[in-house]
Amino acid sequence: MLLPKLKQVSLVLALGFSAALAQAEGYDPLQVDDLKLPEPIDLTINDTARDREIPVRIYLPVSEKPVPVVLFSHGLGGSCKNNPYLGQHWSARGYVIVFMQHAGSDETVWQDVPRWKIMSAMSSAASGKNIMDRVRDVSVVLDQLTRWNEAAASDPTAAKLAGRLDLDHVGMSGHSFGAVTTQAVAGQAFGGRSLFAESRIDAAVLMSPSTPRRGSASQAFGEVSMPWLLLTGTHDAGRIGDQTPESRQQVYPALPTGGKFQLVLNGAEHSAFGDRELPGDREPRNPNHHKAILATTTAFWDTYLLENQQAKAWIESEQVRQVLESDDKWDIK
Repeated sequence: MLLPKLKQVSLVLALGFSAALAQAEGYDPLQVDDLKLPEPIDLTINDTARDREIPVRIYLPVSEKPVPVVLFSHGLGGSCKNNPYLGQHWSARGYVIVFMQHAGSDETVWQDVPRWKIMSAMSSAASGKNIMDRVRDVSVVLDQLTRWNEAAASDPTAAKLAGRLDLDHVGMSGHSFGAVTTQAVAGQAFGGRSLFAESRIDAAVLMSPSTPRRGSASQAFGEVSMPWLLLTGTHDAGRIGDQTPESRQQVYPALPTGGKFQLVLNGAEHSAFGDRELPGDREPRNPNHHKAILATTTAFWDTYLLENQQAKAWIESEQVRQVLESDDKWDIK
């Protein structure tokens, strides 16, 4: 009697898979309307409590109705002007994108520094203090976005933002040191507790994630309940710190089941997630990497910030393989 039951189970699974494919039919995370987007807005948020300025670059969609917000944290030595390909595509898909700049670990770390001192300066900037500053920056930015969203349209600073932000649906993303920042505010545990979780964040995209400096990956990530999408590459090593392509891929197995995804791009170096090469790159840049990054991240945002069922069916089915190359690795649990 076992064989017929197995056949029934197989049939149910097959029908379920076919239904998912049918539901994903017609969904294209790379499609954007042929409309001119507003120019990015550059603003500075003043955190008077810390005597700290947080520059932000904000990409707006064409629509002026309230839409979900995605924050982005740059890598070590970067700025809020990095990764425009992400800001342009995500905003064209209907999101408000806020790129933050973190003083102390931004581009000022290496600017006007003798070349032979740059690596030392960058290493010093990858500090616990700067992580704490970055974590606090995220909450301060969300606080300010709330004030701008609720301000009168006559306020010249808030005029382009008032009433346009759906802050009940917020995503958080970052690359490298920005991924470390994202991990901290999106559920990573430190000493057994998620000390820095920001409750206003609903989903997280981590590009070049990192294992913890202390303790195991399972201790750090085993209780993460938030949906996470991790992206890395087979050559994604960092010149600062001790992260290797292998260690970056140890984060995903440590996560619990439920809304967890991982994309490993074949041949991708650390710079693949940015908009330009980095010193020391050895591999030629692969144009399909950005295509895969944009498609998977957009489908992830659509699934968890917009609750789009077509996007959910797409990202959970073999449809994802259509934007990947044969040796790219895609995991879901």
